[in-house]
Amino acid sequence: MISQKNILLLFLFSFFLYTPKINSQNEYDIVIYGGTSAGISAAIQASRMGKSVILIEPTRRIGGLTTGGLGATDIGNKQVIGGISREFYQSIKKFYDKQENWKWQKKEDYSQARNQSGEDAMWTFEPSAALKVYVEMINKENIDLIYEERLNRKNGVKKEGAKIVEIEMESGKSYKGKVFIDATYEGDLMAVTGVSYTVGREPNKQYGETLNGIQANDIGITIRGTVSKNSVHHNFIDGVDPYIVKGNPSSGLLPFIVKGGPGIDGSGDKGIQAYCFRMTLTDAPENRIPFQKPGNYNELDYELLFRNYEAADGPIEKMYPYGDPLVPWINSKMPNRKTDTNNQKGFSTDFIGQNWDYPEASYEEREKIIERHRSYQQGLMWTLAYHPRIPKKVRDEVSKWGTCKDEYEREDGWQQQLYVREARRMISDYVMTQKNCEGIETVDDPIGMAAYGMDSHQVKRYVDANGFVQNEGNVEAHGFPPYPISYKSIVPHKSECSNLLVPVCVSASHIAFGSIRMEPVFMVLGQSAASAASLSIDNNVEVQNINYLTLNNLLLKDKQVLKHIP
Repeated sequence: MISQKNILLLFLFSFFLYTPKINSQNEYDIVIYGGTSAGISAAIQASRMGKSVILIEPTRRIGGLTTGGLGATDIGNKQVIGGISREFYQSIKKFYDKQENWKWQKKEDYSQARNQSGEDAMWTFEPSAALKVYVEMINKENIDLIYEERLNRKNGVKKEGAKIVEIEMESGKSYKGKVFIDATYEGDLMAVTGVSYTVGREPNKQYGETLNGIQANDIGITIRGTVSKNSVHHNFIDGVDPYIVKGNPSSGLLPFIVKGGPGIDGSGDKGIQAYCFRMTLTDAPENRIPFQKPGNYNELDYELLFRNYEAADGPIEKMYPYGDPLVPWINSKMPNRKTDTNNQKGFSTDFIGQNWDYPEASYEEREKIIERHRSYQQGLMWTLAYHPRIPKKVRDEVSKWGTCKDEYEREDGWQQQLYVREARRMISDYVMTQKNCEGIETVDDPIGMAAYGMDSHQVKRYVDANGFVQNEGNVEAHGFPPYPISYKSIVPHKSECSNLLVPVCVSASHIAFGSIRMEPVFMVLGQSAASAASLSIDNNVEVQNINYLTLNNLLLKDKQVLKHIP
């Protein structure tokens, strides 16, 4: 088990290595709420532009998902990632160019398809490495950084007209600013400020889309030369019974299956794509913590997993035509014999349908949802590794793995950061949609490029017309080129707030957000938000009224990429 000494050292590194000189008046040019990748990028840019800036992180760890397990960078075309975002990935490469940072593996023994020979950046990394790089980047700047301060979500935003003047934390501390940036995954500052937003999936007809709303069928939509398969991937094999007693509907549905069908394809609902923990696993015996059975383990929660294996017709290696032949996950190799482990197939790490309340939930309710996701995933891993109903060849493979002793503050090797794939999304003067992703519509005020496919994980689990269990909501549409993101999609309606920027919970439809929502892009948008904030301050105008040409020139000077050149 991980030693208390190692936990303390890691905690001290992330919490105390950077000792900020807090402004005694708590007044700043730019106040950033949320120490995610976007928040860090924004803070660095604000500092470089000579602005006084504070970065407020509600937890004990900065970096969000980038330091919380998502080390297998999803981006698509890397050439459109510039500015501070690319600096980060270049710094990751420099980190791993040092032999002393290879403790559990020789550098020459590591390879990953995301990293191409001759590149100036590296796109895969350990969470601890990302944390060290972020701390080093922040240390070079004039940034006040504070931890464990959560926004008072009842009345913690004080406004004069449409302008925020001060935000208050639950602790009673308050911070004044000229411009504010909400860099959280949840959009809490945006919501408390009174900015318009939505949660869930719009109907296709709302924005003239084809991939929004309920997606239950294999409709094979053609999208500018690409094909989206909405329920082929990450689903059950045929014939998995959904009832507690097989074949007996009166016995009730197994856990986490909704009553009734999926709904009408293309219609809207309040569903959001599933969350999970991007597990950092290792097979290095000296660094491995074996999977533990959680105290609240309920075997019935995993009955569908058992039945999915038991329904296989022939060898289990042939159950699925894609992915690992034995286990329901994606183990992307990270340095030092570690992984970024993600959801795959019908029953996996995504806790489907159990996150719908998260965006609007109280802090206490969110903590319960996070813990429920963690205990579900802990139980899943223990089940796959040790339960006798799991095929032996699967158990033998899974039991080689475990969480890491040297990554996170918790003794069990699990992180706190849940993969919040989407929560609230702002509704501003411009909503990014599927048409932008496909290049049917383009914007005239780009502040960065998105380059990933339209991607949504499953949203709900239901019983189909044949009486078998199915997942619904998966969308994978790839093959289109990078496209620009509008400045207007990160600023609210002027009448609602004139000095707030929102680089994470951007104004986008559900399916467009599924393309935009990548960590490198959030960093790009964070930098652009800080650049715009600085111009707003310098010219004493609302963020909606800055001169876009001036912003464009500034972004280009700071090596942002605003146009895709094939």
